[in-house]
Amino acid sequence: MVGQTHIVDKLRELARNLWWVWQPNVIALFRELDPILWREVDHNPVEFLKRLPQDQLEKRSAEMALDSRIDYAFRRQSEYLKDTSSWGAVHASILRARPVAYFSMEFGLHESLPIYSGGLGVLAGDHLKSASDLGIPLIAIGILYAQGYFRQSLDKDGWQQESYLNSDLDMLPIEAVTGPDGQPLKISIDTASGTLHARIWRVEVGRTTLLLLDSNLPENSETDRALTARLYGGDARVRIRQELLLGVGGVRALKALGITPSALHLNEGHSAFATLEMIRSVMEFTGLPFGEVMHDVIGMTVFTTHTPVAAGHDRFPSELVEENLCKVREGMHLSYDDFMGLGRVNTHDHHEPFCMTVLALKLSRYANGVSSLHGVVSRRMWQPLFGNVPEENVPIGHITNGVHVETWLAPQMALLLDRHMGVNWSVRQRHPETWEGIDTVDDAELWETQQVLKARLINFVRNRMAAQAQRRGEPESARNQAMGVLDPNALTIGFARRFATYKRAGLVLQDVERLAELLDAAGKPVQFVFAGKAHPEDRYGKELIQGIARITRKPEFFGKIVFVEDYDMNVARSLVQGVDVWMNNPRRPQEASGTSGQKAVLNGTLNFSVLDGWWAEAYDGTNGFAIGSGWTHAEPAVQDKRDYESLIETLANQVVPLYYDRDASGLPRGWIQRQKNGFRTMAWRFNADRMVMDYAQRSYLPAAGGQSCSMPRW
Repeated sequence: MVGQTHIVDKLRELARNLWWVWQPNVIALFRELDPILWREVDHNPVEFLKRLPQDQLEKRSAEMALDSRIDYAFRRQSEYLKDTSSWGAVHASILRARPVAYFSMEFGLHESLPIYSGGLGVLAGDHLKSASDLGIPLIAIGILYAQGYFRQSLDKDGWQQESYLNSDLDMLPIEAVTGPDGQPLKISIDTASGTLHARIWRVEVGRTTLLLLDSNLPENSETDRALTARLYGGDARVRIRQELLLGVGGVRALKALGITPSALHLNEGHSAFATLEMIRSVMEFTGLPFGEVMHDVIGMTVFTTHTPVAAGHDRFPSELVEENLCKVREGMHLSYDDFMGLGRVNTHDHHEPFCMTVLALKLSRYANGVSSLHGVVSRRMWQPLFGNVPEENVPIGHITNGVHVETWLAPQMALLLDRHMGVNWSVRQRHPETWEGIDTVDDAELWETQQVLKARLINFVRNRMAAQAQRRGEPESARNQAMGVLDPNALTIGFARRFATYKRAGLVLQDVERLAELLDAAGKPVQFVFAGKAHPEDRYGKELIQGIARITRKPEFFGKIVFVEDYDMNVARSLVQGVDVWMNNPRRPQEASGTSGQKAVLNGTLNFSVLDGWWAEAYDGTNGFAIGSGWTHAEPAVQDKRDYESLIETLANQVVPLYYDRDASGLPRGWIQRQKNGFRTMAWRFNADRMVMDYAQRSYLPAAGGQSCSMPRW
């Protein structure tokens, strides 16, 4: 019994650090203890262990002889956390005393911690994981959304319905941060409309710490208590106070914990108020004037912009800024006009709203887009901010996004790579020569591995479709039909993302008769799996989803086109690991990067995409397929028509024939060669380790090395 209790304690310790989310062997431990419960709790080990009776856990552990595996996992975690030989320990040791402070509105770490909506959050989560793996000292700051982003379902008419569920904080992998008195540690922000209070929670992500701010406190007004309820909900006042909490509150949380950052990394403009609070705080601490301190804060600030779409950049009326930032402004000893000018392109235009991106660009040492093309677009977009500086000299560079390999790589594919590339290949994943080993993988073995992954995806989709039918109250026959959707032998194309209009989710569906012919080509069937959410206020995005939902019910498309509800990280993993082709067709050049296709690469899935974002610099003609020419027409309707024709023709004349061109043994050798080319040319370039190392070398270390002696240690 004592030994078994010891095992339970180790499982609880494993559950409390999100290191487990990129450890397939640890995930398997939890799943094998009770597979049904593991699915019911949405793969949340904290809730799983609380709901699984201890005697049952001990019995199951003994029956399956899991004790040694649990001990081994616990030892591995301990060794990982104590490792002093990481890349960061060697190359970024200067950051130990003063870590990087990484601010983001959302973090997508795992579906069991629902504080993300999509790509921005998942990118931030991957950033933290790779910072942990590399051993780069980094503290992240975000918000604890009690209801997270919405849960999606479609009604009988295919219209998106949103529901919000309150998270039970006791069931999340979070820990309350307490002060010396043992009480919850809190911060406060004075505004013209009252004081905003928040408590601090901690999430351990391997060797990286994430601090989350929570305003649901009795000392707040009811409005402010609800401030951290939902991600991207509410009006402009809710939005600015959330961003006030993230930026100003985030810096105050660091100060309350005695953490002095060497660099501020603003992941999108939402957190730009952090620079203002840093200036105010240092001025208060040192007595130095605004100009001198501003120069130092600029020197330590890194800003990453994520969207070339104008609506993606937050702008607030000046009166709303003054209501919420007046105390910060007064602490900076700035006049109203000078303060507002920090967020305006034209500082003298009193009618121009206050733009968070403008503020971030003005107060950052290093600014970057998230792909080469996005860097070009961003320089053009923000050139007016820099006066007579030629567009090519606008100080906005680029660091192309990457994805955390161990999070998105299917365990079955990882085993295959281990066999042929060495068990330590993951440590060397960012080196081109590592991926040359893909040529040693037997074609049949690679093909069989992906067929297994496709079978898992189809089983996943069928179960989800049956559950969707049951929830809508459809008859037993409909649920039975759902269990037969998708053909395991058909070319399977995935499309899953946020249903913003510019992403053109319905492009392939413009001519349903033409599409039906393509899907039913003799001996060469094609099928599509769609998933994604539209913002609750985006009627056009919802109409796109409804259009797809209605098509899935047409007899000629039933079972060949499906829509999986409630897109999240769990659905995303299944899709990028199981489809044959990943399709992405945004209206160029509005996709800043797009990382879902990078996840697909790791699993042998071929990209079929518009030459936008990361794909514009990744595609070489042998490692996937391109939609369009890479040129953009000024008229969106003309561009849409051209891209549609290219999509259909490329699909019919290149993608489908190559997939079904089999040799005598039934293998599509040309297709498999493209898969291998994809691994070789892209896996080392578009991973988060390379991305985070780029940030460290180009911005974090220069910021830390050039730190002024005026910057205080709190």
